[in-house]
Formats: sequence, C-alpha cells, structure tokens
Amino acid sequence: MDYYNYHRRESSVVQIGDTPLGGEYPIRIQSMTNTSTLDTPGSVEQCIRIIEAGADYVRLTAQGVREAENLAEIEKGLHARGYHTPLVADIHFNPKAADAAACTVEKVRINPGNFVDSARTFKQIDYTDEEYAAELKRLRERFVAFLDICKEHHTAIRLGVNHGSLSDRIMSRYGDTPAGMVESCMEFLRICRDEHFDNVVISIKASNTVVMVETVRLLIHTMDAEGMHYPLHLGVTEAGDGEDGRIKSAVGIGTLLADGIGDTIRVSLSEAPEAEVPVARKLVAYITARAGHAPIEAPHLSLEQLAARPKEDCGGIGAGEQPVVIAEGKPGTGTKADFYYTRDQALEGTRSIVDYRHYRGEANTCPLFGPGDWQALTDCPAPVRFLQVDTTDLTETLLAQLSQEKGVVLILTSHHANPVGDIRAALARLTVAGCTSPVVLKACYRENNPEDLQVKAGADFGPFLLDNLIDGVFLHNEGDIATQSLTDYMFTILQAARKRFSKTEYISCPSCGRTMFDLQTTLARVKAATSHLTGLKIGVMGCIVNGPGEMADADYGYVGAGRNRVSLYKGKTCIEKNIPEEQAIEKLIALIQANGDWCDPS
Repeated sequence: MDYYNYHRRESSVVQIGDTPLGGEYPIRIQSMTNTSTLDTPGSVEQCIRIIEAGADYVRLTAQGVREAENLAEIEKGLHARGYHTPLVADIHFNPKAADAAACTVEKVRINPGNFVDSARTFKQIDYTDEEYAAELKRLRERFVAFLDICKEHHTAIRLGVNHGSLSDRIMSRYGDTPAGMVESCMEFLRICRDEHFDNVVISIKASNTVVMVETVRLLIHTMDAEGMHYPLHLGVTEAGDGEDGRIKSAVGIGTLLADGIGDTIRVSLSEAPEAEVPVARKLVAYITARAGHAPIEAPHLSLEQLAARPKEDCGGIGAGEQPVVIAEGKPGTGTKADFYYTRDQALEGTRSIVDYRHYRGEANTCPLFGPGDWQALTDCPAPVRFLQVDTTDLTETLLAQLSQEKGVVLILTSHHANPVGDIRAALARLTVAGCTSPVVLKACYRENNPEDLQVKAGADFGPFLLDNLIDGVFLHNEGDIATQSLTDYMFTILQAARKRFSKTEYISCPSCGRTMFDLQTTLARVKAATSHLTGLKIGVMGCIVNGPGEMADADYGYVGAGRNRVSLYKGKTCIEKNIPEEQAIEKLIALIQANGDWCDPS
C-alpha cells in the first residue's frame, strides 16, 4: 500500500445487473429503503427517490420468503416506470429468504454472523477443534446450496460482516476483535473460492471508526495473503444523523477512500434514505479528484512508524496528550476551543495565540512564527512557540533546525492536490530528521455549504487522528459558515475518531424495513432528553439485528422490540423488555439515574 500517492486498489469485477462493480469502474453509491418490502407502491416510490438522488444500487430488507418474493413485484413496478437500477436484498437470520431473493434481484447481501449461526447471545462456548470443524461443515453445506442458486440466476452476493452481529461461535474463538470480524468473512470467502464463485462483494463494518478502519485494512492484508482481490463496500454503521452522522461517516469512509480502498459506499444516516446519497457522492468526488496528482516522494515509513515518532510535551500538546483544538477569533457561545488564534490581541480567561510581533509575554499566550522567522523564534523566551509552515517550507535546513529546538509546536498545512499523502510525507520527513515537535494539522477550505465542509474536513482530518499521527486540529474556512460552527465541527471530528468526547454520542442506525418505530422522531426525542450527558454513549436501534452487538460500545441502549415496543439495555444486558414506546424515554432516564450516570441539564 502506497500511503503517500493516491490510486485505487486493484480489485476483481463483480457483475451486478447492468452496473458492474470493482476493477476500473467508478466507485458506486447506494442506499437502503425503510419501507415495508410488502408495501409495493411505497417501496417503488422510495426506490425512485433514491435513484433520482444519484444511487447506483438500492437495497431492501427481506425478513422472510414473502418479502423476498415481493422484490419481484417492486422490480416490475420500477421497470414499468423506466428505472432499471439493480436491487439488492438484505437478509438476516433466514437462508430461505436469501434463496428466494437470489431468484429475483441482482444481488443478495447476507450476514456471515447470522446466515447459518443463530442469533447472538453473548455466551462463551468452548468448542473442541472437532466441534468447530463440524460447525464449519454445516455452514459450508448450507452456503453452497445458496451459491448454486446464485450461479443459476447470475446473482451477485455481498458478504456483509457487522461488528455488532458476530456469531457466538466466532466470538468464542476470536473474541470481539478485528481478527474475529475478518475470520467471519474469510470462512465464507474460502468457500466461494472453492466453489469457483467470484461474483462476491465484501463489507466489514462497525460504528466505531477505529475498529472499522483497522478491520478493513486487516481484511485486505489477509485476502492478499490468500490471493483474493474482491471489491469492497465501505460504511460506518449507526453513524447517526445531521452533523454527527456526516462527519463520522466522512472520518471512517474517507480514511479508507484516501488510501484507494473501496469500490462502493453507503453513508448510513438516521434520515430519509435519499438524504444519504448526496453526502456519499460528495465524499467520493472529493477523494477521487486526487487521481493523477503530482507524485509525492517520501521516506518509506509505515503508518505505525509515523505514529511512533517521539513527541515532546509543549504545554499539554504532544507526548500522548489528547489532541487540542485551535480556533480563530474569540470564543462563541458553544464548546470552547483550547487555543484561539487572535493575530494581535491576547484574550483574558483563555489560551491565545498571537503573531509574534504582538507577543508581550502575557500569561496563557503563545507567539506564532512563520517559516522566515526562525531567528525571531529562537530569540523568543516563550516556553511554547507555534511555527506555521506549509509542507513545501520543510527544507532540509528547517528540518535540521527543528530537530535541535525544543518547545516548538508545528502548525502544518498542505496545498497539494492530495493533502493526506502530502502531510504524511511531511510527517515521514520529520520522523527521519529526529524532530520531536508536536504537530497540529491546519486544513483550509473555501466553503459556504456546511455539509460540504463537514464531509471534506472529516475526510482530511480522519486519517491522521485514526492513525495517531497528529496532536491537534485547526480548521480554517474562508466562506459563509459561522466561526463557532467550525469549532463544533472540530470537536465532532475528534469524537468521531474516538480521540476526545465533548458531548453525548448516539450510536443510531439508519432506518430500514425492519425498524420497529419512527427512527428519526425517536432519535430526536432521545436527544432532547439526554444530549446534556457529555461523554455518555447511547444506542438508538430500530431492531434487534445489530442492536445489542453494535451497542456493545454504548453505555445504554434503546432498541425496537416490536411494533411501537422498546427494550432498554445497560451495555449488552437487556434490563427491561417490550416497553410501550410512549413510556420508553421516561424509563430510559430512570435507568440512567439508577446507575448514577444522570445529571440535570444546567
């Protein structure tokens, strides 16, 4: 993998109707309906909205054989309206539904965690090697029967592994780990290879962006070792809605896309399905525009070597401290940044950065220098000094000077067409030079649309935060977006990358046909009641498929148990089942209070 120069990973081609995937084909965009698959007119209309928003594929849930068979009627309705976008059936727990769907639609998604294995119970099972082999034999026999139907009907499949629905069998042997997620996928891929079935797409998802990125990279390494090059579907599950959902998706998906990984994506938002598509298209367009950029030369260091670069502690920046946030101007009414760059005026009550010519030695104030101000920097007595440079300013002379100077924080920018590769190359040069200065990444944009800025900033900061390469973020925008919004975006990016928690986190699934309540309304009600609980993680899940598993990272869970019925969880443990929806928020608050995690809104 070339982490400095952008190019797409080479993958095999999968034929999905008339819209092939992988190889040199464009990165495809998809979304999923949230109508009942038995509601033919409603599903047709929603499919059309998704298609007209720009999706290349549309996925629909099929809980049973009736739903799977009705996909034929939905497809017929779409064809009658002039739409021929391939449809994908989404299957959990029901191999017979997968068989039926394979006779109808162009692609079937199955979940290795529950295709043959029963629903996850979080029980530790001690298998002998013989018992484990017997389970794999049972899996093979059932999966081969499904593959035979797919071969007959020229149906593609997606092996969709979810962090939240690994089987108890996999969990018992591998634990809740990236290795377990990869093995869950590889069991099925090896059968596909043995059966000479190559029409396979893979996804391996998590709501935790760190787990998601690590696992996809491990999967690619494992596949390469076994001579497999299947195309990949990328997504961050349960990303949420609004700013949170867009940024979290951009951080996770954008990090992998920046490395050329990914052949199709879905941005999973707890919003109308068609709202997902423009976000995905913006993300893909932003990253793929880097193709053919001017080559970037850098020392051949791995990301792990870059992350291991020793860094001194400069006033709480670097040396393993959590990343800082630098904002411009003065504090607003929202979350406060760690530093404010004010150019010429120190602020009372907060840490300020001023241009060095205006530095007067004030408390809590640091001077800022440019690349031509080295002599002034070395003469300045301030214990912490900031040096803002572009990657092109890092000459051998400056690198040598930096390696000898202590108490300097680098604010690093890039104007390269591939800023991720360019900044990584700069970090590699710092590493080789033995420079221990902490690095704050400053990303600069000209955006007037908040969504555009959220997507781009999430995709640019994500790779450096997820790989532990930087010590702070600084978002600069020359557009019509409020300064406080920029500060909020930076904290949201840090939270999405699991580096710093500044607000309540909601692990919230996108609605689909399995959802047991109005997810958008429900999420809004849960947020209204709990958004002041900073640092708490609350899962809001429409059904049980990924519920307790995907919420393993959450403190509390609110899960659809039946039509307008809710079950409440503490961690992975169900505390109360089948609560009427109108009572569920009150009981969720009571559960949080009973466990000592509640505080009244200020």
